[in-house]
Amino acid sequence: MTDQANGADTTEQPQLRMNILAQFVRDLSFENNVALKGLQAADIQPEMQVQVSLDAKKRAQDDQYEVISKFKVTATNQTDNSTLYLLEVDYGGIFHIEGVPEDQLHPFLLIECPRQLFPFVRRIVSDVTRDGGFPPFNLEVVDFVALYRAELARRQQSESGEQATLS
Repeated sequence: MTDQANGADTTEQPQLRMNILAQFVRDLSFENNVALKGLQAADIQPEMQVQVSLDAKKRAQDDQYEVISKFKVTATNQTDNSTLYLLEVDYGGIFHIEGVPEDQLHPFLLIECPRQLFPFVRRIVSDVTRDGGFPPFNLEVVDFVALYRAELARRQQSESGEQATLS
């Protein structure tokens, strides 16, 4: 509906609706190299590295999407550069999403959905590292907007690089 008296557009925008239908661990792996090598606590000076990747896909049901957050946490010993432990977790969610314009759906799936899943991933990483014999590792908050923008920039750069070599 348009209000023509003052020229304002009062067309109703569809209301955004997001429900998390399910959350799950798709894959989990923890390798404790300290236990295998028998290192002493005095020999350990950990340096942490965290890698994050995201994946989203449409499901067969209307307005349903599956989003997977993949975290790889590597603790490396600074004294000899050996791996102390390696934790990999793929954590997923199934979302019912309505009211998001098609041109905004991709960033919504890869920014807002992982943001909703993150507290659960953080708890899993903390619990697994603690249960694996190490101090609990608490993931820093991930800036999913920056991660999304960096991936877009990387894709644009690789596409322009491919075009430059084809010329």
